[in-house]
Amino acid sequence: MSPVYLGRTIDAKQVSLIAEGAEVALDPQAIERVAAGHQLLHSIIDSGARVYGVTTGYGALVSEDVGEAEQAQMQLNLLRSHACGSGDLLPSEVVRAAIAIRCHSLLQGHSGVRPELIERLALLINSGWVPCVPSSGSLGASGDLAPSAHAFLVIVGEGECFDPQGQRRSGAEALAALGVEPLELQAKEGLALINGTHFMSAIGALCAVRADRLLAVADLSAAVSIDALRGATPAFEARVHALRPVPGQILSAAHIRHALAESTRTVDGTGERLQDAYSLRCAAQIHGAAREAVGFFTRLIEIDLNAVTDNPLVFDDPPEVISAGNFHGQSLALAFDTLRIGLADLGAVCERRIFRLVSPSTNGDLPAFLSPDAGHSSGYMILQYAAAALVSELRALATPVSIDNIPTSDNQEDHVSLGMTGAVMSLDSLSRLERIIAYELICGCQAIDLDPGRPGNLVEAAHAAVRERVPMLTSDRPPADDLAAVLSLVTGEALATLLPDDPGLPA
Repeated sequence: MSPVYLGRTIDAKQVSLIAEGAEVALDPQAIERVAAGHQLLHSIIDSGARVYGVTTGYGALVSEDVGEAEQAQMQLNLLRSHACGSGDLLPSEVVRAAIAIRCHSLLQGHSGVRPELIERLALLINSGWVPCVPSSGSLGASGDLAPSAHAFLVIVGEGECFDPQGQRRSGAEALAALGVEPLELQAKEGLALINGTHFMSAIGALCAVRADRLLAVADLSAAVSIDALRGATPAFEARVHALRPVPGQILSAAHIRHALAESTRTVDGTGERLQDAYSLRCAAQIHGAAREAVGFFTRLIEIDLNAVTDNPLVFDDPPEVISAGNFHGQSLALAFDTLRIGLADLGAVCERRIFRLVSPSTNGDLPAFLSPDAGHSSGYMILQYAAAALVSELRALATPVSIDNIPTSDNQEDHVSLGMTGAVMSLDSLSRLERIIAYELICGCQAIDLDPGRPGNLVEAAHAAVRERVPMLTSDRPPADDLAAVLSLVTGEALATLLPDDPGLPA
């Protein structure tokens, strides 16, 4: 992969590439900005101005003055004292992405750090060594303090990290392997490393890419179910959705319409079956609402990817250091809550289609629970149970955290976003929705096999992809194995790329 240039505008897909292993490069003009910002900060410090986190303590300790001789040690102390995270480690992909986003923010030149600091971070990313970072500990308000402290202790030769082979090693071993000495932090550099939204933004970028792919697969999965249940297609005509022009709805309708093209199984809605149940007939409206939630989420995430979320900030016209609050993650917290609500409802409608596929009271002429030998065999009965359990978990995970607040730092930090909590919950939500969609694909493909007829063009392609991994169910076997096989399809590119991201598909 070509390197991703930091210091220029980046998007969620580029961050995802870095997470997956792409190297980073630093824009030369950005490095010049950083050098200028560093010189400017030190000229302001030398003028005798009080600068938060440099000549003062942190948080509620802002009233405490710090002498020049103590300033460098205070930056190291900040990393050490704030490395108090707990719980499972964040995925290495998230940590790589977060370090890259912090580099990108520092490269804007408003943080007062040296170019050498950013170059050391880029070296760490490109080396394949990844810091060990616990998932719990950030309130998403003064930035992602605890996870950031764990991540950046490595560059001073402390903390822990995974080597390129995945073995857990000390930060000192990492630097020795890279042939560099521990970096001695200068004024404000410890604060600049941990004060920001980069861990929330990193998870957000990865969620945005994952959710976008999953929306396409969900549309395709819905089309498989509609085809399998011999649904009516007029509900997806372009002229219907033009009368309610929600962009996400229009795109989902186009996807479903496109996937069902050339099917001999679907009906035209002019006979006895004028209209289907909502989970089929309103699929575009429901999926479209989830698309709008993801769109809102992605817009806010990509703003933060290119933002400066440090504090305080250095400006050159006039020369000034301003204490403010760009580290506060409220916009991200709200975005993550919105995402999880959208994912929960999308999972719920997928489960309703699974129910219709397997249940003899709703699946038409299909055998009970899609078993060729119903009674002696349970078929795919339990898949609906498993999907229902996942929906319940999705609903619990959709509980908003952005409306919560636990004041800290002696009430100096009296409103926190809890956005990192919402971010980690969002990763869990996506994994559950992926499994529900896999269950729907398994059931839809089984139904098509049990009730012959030519499916739509893309439904047929999806069916073929599933059958490459999972044979038709002829007698009971552990469905968990089927799930594992189809889940790789749902989380990969093969199905998502069948549907172009273009609402102007054939009507």
